[in-house]
Amino acid sequence: MPMTISLPVLLLVVLGVAAVFAFVGWLLARKVGTGKIARAEEIAAQIVREGEKEAEIKKKEALLEAKDEWYKAKVNFERELQVKRTEQQKIEKRLAEQEDALNRKVDVFQAKDRDVQNREKALLAKERALRGREGELEHLIADQNKQLERVAGMTTEEAKKILMENLESQVRREAAGRAKEILEEAERNAEKEAREIITSAIYRCAADHTAENTVSVVSLPSEEMKGRIIGREGRNIRSFETATGIDVIVDDTPEAVILSGYDPVRREIARMALEKLVADGRIHPSRIEEIVEKTEKEMEVILREAGEQACFEVGIHNLHRDVIWLLGKLHFRTSYGQNVLAHSVEVSVLCGIMAAELGLDPMLAKRSGLLHDVGKAIDRDTEGTHIEIGINFLKKYNENAIVLNAIEAHHGDVPPLSPYPILVQAADAISGARPGARRESLEGYVKRLEKLEELADSFTGVAKAYAIQAGREVRVMVENESVDDVGASLLASDIAKKIQAEMEYPGQIKVTVIRETRAVDYAR
Repeated sequence: MPMTISLPVLLLVVLGVAAVFAFVGWLLARKVGTGKIARAEEIAAQIVREGEKEAEIKKKEALLEAKDEWYKAKVNFERELQVKRTEQQKIEKRLAEQEDALNRKVDVFQAKDRDVQNREKALLAKERALRGREGELEHLIADQNKQLERVAGMTTEEAKKILMENLESQVRREAAGRAKEILEEAERNAEKEAREIITSAIYRCAADHTAENTVSVVSLPSEEMKGRIIGREGRNIRSFETATGIDVIVDDTPEAVILSGYDPVRREIARMALEKLVADGRIHPSRIEEIVEKTEKEMEVILREAGEQACFEVGIHNLHRDVIWLLGKLHFRTSYGQNVLAHSVEVSVLCGIMAAELGLDPMLAKRSGLLHDVGKAIDRDTEGTHIEIGINFLKKYNENAIVLNAIEAHHGDVPPLSPYPILVQAADAISGARPGARRESLEGYVKRLEKLEELADSFTGVAKAYAIQAGREVRVMVENESVDDVGASLLASDIAKKIQAEMEYPGQIKVTVIRETRAVDYAR
C-alpha cells in the first residue's frame, strides 16, 4: 500500500530545502564579494603608483622645459645686448668723427673770417682811393666839356639833344630790322602756333560761331518718341551715333531732337535716317544700321544729282563722275552763310559772261569758275588749304592746266598765267561781296570797308588805302620818301594789329603794303 505524505509535512520539507539553498547562496556571495574587494584594492594601489610615477615624470619634464626656456632667454638677451653695444660703439664713433669734422670746419670758417676782414680793409682803402679819383675825373670832365663847348659852339644841352635824336633814329632803324627778323622767324613758326591758337579759339567760341551751321532739328510726333529713340539703357541712341558719326541731343525742346556735327553731309544723312525711323516706328539697333546704310546710298544719289544739276545749269557736260559727285557735296557746305555750290554756279555764270565779252573761251571760263572752290568739299578730311586740296584732286583726272592755274591763283597766292584766273577773281569777289550773298547787311558791309580804309589811312606815310576782295584784303600805297623797306614791313604789322583791336570781321584780313620807287627823266 503506497505511502502518503500530508500537506503540512510537504510544506515543511519545501521550506527546509529553500532555507538550505538560501544559506548556501549567502555563503557563496560573501566569498565572491570579498575577492572582488581585494582585487579592486590591489588595482587602485597599482593605479596610484603609476600616477605617482607619471607625475614625477611630468615634473621632471616641466623642470627641463623651464630650464631650456631660461637658457634661450638668456642667450637672446646676451645677443641683443651685444647688438646694442655694437650700435652704441658705432654711434660713438660717428659722433667722434662729426665732432672732428665740425672742429675742422670751425678752423676753416675762422680762417675765412680773417681773410674777409683783411679784404674789407683792402676794399675800404680802395674805396677811399676811388673817391679821390672820382673827384679828379669830375674836374677833368668839366674842363673837357668847357673846351668842347668852346670848340663846337654849342651848350651841353644842345649837344645832348642832337646826340639823343641821332641815337633815337639809329635805334628805330635797328629795332625795325630786328622786328623784321622776328616777324620772319614768327612766319616760319606760324603754322604750329596758328594751329594752337585756332584750336583754342574753336574750343572757347565754337558754340557761338558754329551752332547755326552745325546742328539740324528733327521734329517728333510726340514726347514719347524721345524715349524710343534713346532705347533701353541708351542702346538705340548709341547705335545711331555710332552708325552716323553725329551727336544726338535730347533735351527739353518740345517734340524735337537736335543733331550736332561738323560734317554737313553726315548730318544730313543722320537727319534723313532719323526721320525715316520715326515714321516707321521700329527703332532698334539692327533697324538703325539698316536705315542708315540705306540712307547713305540715297545720299550718294542726291550728291550726284546735285552735281549734275549744277553742271547742267552752266552747260558743262564732260566732267568726271567723281568730280561731279564732289560738286554735289558743296550743296551741303556754306561759307559765311553762303551756299558754296550756289556760289560756284554763280561764279561760273559770271565768268562765262565776262569771257564772252572779252572774246575768250566761255566754256573754259565757266569750267574754271565752277571748280574754283571744289576743294572745300573735302577740306575737312584732308590737310591743306581748299586750293591745294582742289588742285591735287583735279590733277588725278588730268584737268586742264589753265583751269588749275585759275583755281590756284583766284586768291592771289600765285601769279596768273592767263586771263582766266583774273576772271575767276573778279567773279568770286562779285558773288561773295554783293549785298545779300552773305550774312551781312549792305549798310554794315559798306561801313566795314570804309572802316578798313580809314584805319589804314590814319598811319603816317600812307598815300591811299583800298579795301578789296570783299573786305578780305587791304592794299596800302605808301610814300617811298617817308617809308623805307623796313618801315613798310612794320607798317603792315601795325595796321594788322590796329584792325584786330578795333574791328570785328569774319575770317581774316590780309594787309598788303606797296612801296614804289619811280625814276623820271626827259630826253631833250
